[in-house]
This record gives sequence, structure tokens and C-alpha cells, in this order.
Amino acid sequence: MFSIWMSFIYADDHAHLSFQTGLKDTLQDYNSKRQLKSSSTLPVSLTEMKSNVFTVRRPFSTSHSSVDSEEIKKFQLLAHKWWDEEGEYAALHSMNDIRVPFIRDTLLSMSSNYHLGNPLSGIKILDVGCGGGLLSEPLGRLGASVTGIDPVEDNIRTADRHKSFDPVLAKRIQYKSSSLEEIVEESMETFDVIVASEVVEHVADLETFIKCCSQVLKPEGSLFITTINKTQLSYVLGIVVAEKIMGIVPEGTHEWEKFVPPEELERLLESNGFAVRSVNGMLYNPLSGSWSWVESTSLNYALHAVKSGAPAQSQATEPLPETDVQQRSATAGTAGTVPDSTV
Repeated sequence: MFSIWMSFIYADDHAHLSFQTGLKDTLQDYNSKRQLKSSSTLPVSLTEMKSNVFTVRRPFSTSHSSVDSEEIKKFQLLAHKWWDEEGEYAALHSMNDIRVPFIRDTLLSMSSNYHLGNPLSGIKILDVGCGGGLLSEPLGRLGASVTGIDPVEDNIRTADRHKSFDPVLAKRIQYKSSSLEEIVEESMETFDVIVASEVVEHVADLETFIKCCSQVLKPEGSLFITTINKTQLSYVLGIVVAEKIMGIVPEGTHEWEKFVPPEELERLLESNGFAVRSVNGMLYNPLSGSWSWVESTSLNYALHAVKSGAPAQSQATEPLPETDVQQRSATAGTAGTVPDSTV
């Protein structure tokens, strides 16, 4: 299956035909292993997917809440498994190898002030949909003051329990069982950074979610998002292969209709006062259990945006010399560098 992953990412026209042939074989094999469900399920033939990729839109919510009750039920069942590095969240554990350096190095490149050993000291970060604290903890270890929020109470209990083993983290991180919109009034323009990693593909109302991010973020603050693109490839590999065949994540974790194309996300961000600074493709290797940066955003991608309010001259600031970034990155004790591709 991984050969299909890679052949598509780096395909020329001939390789793309090979991918389509392999894709048909994959779908036929999958269909032979499952009974057909109701006609409301997502299409599993290549022809049907082609006709639906550009017509199926994200469901519109009139609730004005970013929380989806069905999503809450899913994650409630797995709340005790967050820190099992070989379990259902193994891919998220390994994602830290690239998403933590991405956040760290991007922030360091935007600031001339940093503290040796604690490069993110003095930075207030909101980790939205923090789960069991898989991303909150490494950010806290880098010196940041982290607030992690999640609407699933058992997730927060798991996160609180795990951070209690480290006295330093217990001081730097606080967790709240809350949705994003519930903290808006008390947290207007409070945070320097918001992180929403593997979250937006689970929210009920994406526009409300982005508006709330803007409200609690300080002017010039950074927003980091990682999520899944809405493509034929993400349906086959993200749903059929990853969930139903290989079991990389539990079946039912994702709904393809909620996947977000980077163009749609950029449009929502820009209409809510953000400037998108970079969009970078991410690729998971299920054989090695590792992530890497790639040019293609056909599957997963990471986005960095900045809320308006930055002085004009800051837009033209020269990036840090590579040696300077490496010097600062070395203080974090985490491998990886900020990817080069930008919008």
C-alpha cells in the first residue's frame, strides 16, 4: 500500500495511470471484503469518487458551535489510550517529530528574543482539542505556558494525570474541559499562539471555529493547523486503507465530508483577518511509523497563519540564517527543521 502512497505523490502522467490502476484494484479488494451498506455511504468506485470530489461539500451547521456531539462520543471511548505509543494514537505520537519543530522553528524565526534551554519561554499557547496532551507537553517542555482545552472531560483527566508526573509541566500547563467558543469571552486576545493539530476535520462549524481562534489570539499572533486534504487520495488512503484495511487509526475516526482542502481553509482564514504564511505537505509512512515533509498536500498538510495587526515592516523581515535557526533549535532537543515550501 505504501508504494501507492509514494507513486501518487511523485507521479508523472504515466505513473498517475499506474496509480489509477492500483487504486481500482485496491477498491475492488476492499469491496470484496465488506458488505455494501446503504446508498448514503461514501462512493467506493473510482468513477463515483471522481464525480463527487468536487461536488460533495462540507455539511453546513446552523448550531454556531464547533463541537460535534458524535465526535465527542468517538473520542470518549479512547480517552484512556492517549499515552499508549503503540496504540490507536501511535501516528500522533510520531507526528510530534515534525510538528513540534515546525511550531518551534517558525516562532523562533519570527522573534529575536529566546531563552537558552527554554526557547518558547514567555509565549502563551492555546492547544485546541488537546486530547490527552500529546502536543501540549512537548510545547511546555520548550518553556511555553500552555492552556489545553478539550470538550471531552475524560481526555482532560488523562492529560492532567500524565502531566502530574513532571513537576515542571504541572506548573507550565493547565487543562480545561471546554470548547473553544466557551472560553472566548474570558480570553479575548489572550494567546500568542494557537495550535489546532488534527482538529478542524472533526469540528461541526469550521467558520465559527476560525472566528473564535481570531478572537482569542493576540494581534500578530500565530495559528498552526495540521489536517487532512479532501481528495480522492485522502479518501482511499485516509479512510479505506488507514481505517478499514490496515487499522492505523480506529474505523470511524474520520468522515471524508469533513476533510478540508487547503484552499478552503486559506479562504476562511483570510476572511477572518489572517494572512497565511506557509502550507506544507506531510506524509506518513505506515511501514516505519514516521512522518516527513513533502511538496504535495494531497494527503496531510500543515499551515501557519498570522493574525492581522503586524507592523508593515515585519512582513518583509529577512528569515533567520540557517545556522541561527539550527543554533536555536538545538536548545529544544527535538529533531527537525521548518520546511521550506511557502504559499
